[in-house]
Amino acid sequence: MAKDLLFEIGLEEIPARFIRAAMEQLQDRMTKWLDASRLEHGEVKSYATPRRLAVLVKGVAEKQADVSEEVKGPSRKIALDAAGEWSKAALGFARSQGVSPEQFTFKEVGGVEYIYATKSSEGVDTYSLLAEGLTGIVSAMTFPKNMRWGAYDFKFVRPIRWLVALYGSDIVDFEITGVRTGNVSRGHRFLGQEAVIAQASDYVEGLRSQHVIADVEEREALILEQINKLAADKNWTIAIKEDLLEEVLFLVETPTVLFGTFDPAYLNIPQEVLITSMREHQRYFPVLDAEGKLLPYFVTVRNGNAEHLETIAKGNEKVLRARLSDAKFFYEEDQKLKIEDALAKLETIVYHEELGSVADKVRRIRQIADSLAAKLQTAREVSAKVSRAADICKFDLVTLMVYEFPELQGTMGEDYARKAGEDELVAKAIFEHYQPRFAGDAIPSTEPGAIVSIADKIDTIVGCFSIGIIPTGSQDPYALRRQTAGIVQIVLERKLPVGLNDIFEIAVQVHENTRNLKLSVDELRTNLYEFFGLRVKRLLSDNVRYDVVDAVMAAGYDDIVAVVARSRALADAVDSKDNFKNTVESFNRVSNLAAKATGAALDSALLNEAAESALHETWQSLRTPYQKALEADDAGQALTLLAGLSDAITAFFDSVMVMAEDEQVRANRLALLAGIDADLKSFADFGKLVW
Repeated sequence: MAKDLLFEIGLEEIPARFIRAAMEQLQDRMTKWLDASRLEHGEVKSYATPRRLAVLVKGVAEKQADVSEEVKGPSRKIALDAAGEWSKAALGFARSQGVSPEQFTFKEVGGVEYIYATKSSEGVDTYSLLAEGLTGIVSAMTFPKNMRWGAYDFKFVRPIRWLVALYGSDIVDFEITGVRTGNVSRGHRFLGQEAVIAQASDYVEGLRSQHVIADVEEREALILEQINKLAADKNWTIAIKEDLLEEVLFLVETPTVLFGTFDPAYLNIPQEVLITSMREHQRYFPVLDAEGKLLPYFVTVRNGNAEHLETIAKGNEKVLRARLSDAKFFYEEDQKLKIEDALAKLETIVYHEELGSVADKVRRIRQIADSLAAKLQTAREVSAKVSRAADICKFDLVTLMVYEFPELQGTMGEDYARKAGEDELVAKAIFEHYQPRFAGDAIPSTEPGAIVSIADKIDTIVGCFSIGIIPTGSQDPYALRRQTAGIVQIVLERKLPVGLNDIFEIAVQVHENTRNLKLSVDELRTNLYEFFGLRVKRLLSDNVRYDVVDAVMAAGYDDIVAVVARSRALADAVDSKDNFKNTVESFNRVSNLAAKATGAALDSALLNEAAESALHETWQSLRTPYQKALEADDAGQALTLLAGLSDAITAFFDSVMVMAEDEQVRANRLALLAGIDADLKSFADFGKLVW
């Protein structure tokens, strides 16, 4: 008869950011252990609160499944010696499988006879496996940070205080760091008492009776239900940030939502400051009106019941008042700091020991941004704003507010610059030059913001690459992949007429002129191009099949807008109902023979057969419109024009002997194909397509 299996690890409070991964890890390890142990089971569900990690497995079989399997050994020829006795190879195989040679059978596979050993193993009782299995699961768990306690060498995320291990109603007896398993869990630290779990299946309700909601999904639903009801009752919009909700979810065992208020006078401070202070310091949800403006209220989640909520709210209001007073002080003090004085302070802040100070970085950003603006042929007034924005883009790093809340860099710079009388576009660019901050974030909406953003990011990337800091595996301490993706996103979405190599050339030149490089310029450019290629390929792969991506990437990806357009056009053609496969096959025939070209120039006077003259004329008539289509990023039209060569190519191969005996004629025909192939490969390497 199957029984439920419960395993709960009771701990001191676990950091909220570790809990979900730990809960999922426990469930995964339990599932894999059960499967590896040949124990049939039903649903495996994990539970977690700040003080516990648990897993409940439905219907675990009372014994392992019996096993009978055939294992293939050496061939008969190897297994028997000349006298017909078992060879050393056969006897070794018998020992390795735990059987006697008399149990061997012969089976023919592919015309060859092999010996087979049948291994049988009778399943053992589940209960006898559990103590060792559960101990192994706990020992194998890993965390971002571990602790040791007492005199034990054992490490875990937090000290273990109790263990519950039940198979049905039977306690699975074992001990870890002096804590012995039992059937007694602990309820809410203040509202509950010990909870005796008579049966594994009683776990959730047993904890509920002691004011613990163990089910994470249920606890989250309760929080959201209460927040939504409060918002509806008060006609508020309560801003729920997912990472904050996740953190709060793992800070409470019995969630109760409440609200408080603060002095409306604090609303004179930018609402981003107030919201950040509430979220980061107090774990509060901000309250907004229908227009998205902050209201003088906050919402929080108590780890407890609904008793004495007014007293709890007043306590939270008192703490928040102190936090907002600090924010107000920082904000007012920062406005006394002149921008030029702030810039002078950047000279004393080390950006990187090999890359100089933050002020050095700002000077490089200015040079790169000016060169990019010139390359993009921006209007003179815009270029002036780019220069000013680049000069002051980092000044807020020395402000009290950004020191307290680093995530407000750029936000405070925009506000302070505007109050200092800077141009609106310049102020906006200070905020926007950090965009996009993360996947899915918006790109800069202004031209100065976009240019300074690219300049800042490419300076970081080139600087790191030039001193040997190149991301490998999961290691990327300077977020170079994210910054690379940001540049690609900006160029693509704003359709900027600038190539990657142009951006590299500008940035590398600035670094070469201002500091010593560890790598040669050519090696640096190659590394940059390959690194950006990985980001472009990942971008394309989100929407286009791999072989199409490989085909268009082979034609180059310096022009990001163009490579995206070519990938979409080629993907559409490959997926179309038209017989595009025949067209591609004709292109590949051209490429295969073009590889044999000697480099001789094409002489149209030597095209003496009708089919080769027709192919040449068709190709020449398409070249100019094809190039114009590519320049206009009309990749669909460009591909259509190339496809127009297909019939002429087929006719050419049907009636013309390319590898003619006359060496001059042969070289000329190969030159014709090489010219056509060059145009084909400027769109894609069609040979990489897989049908």
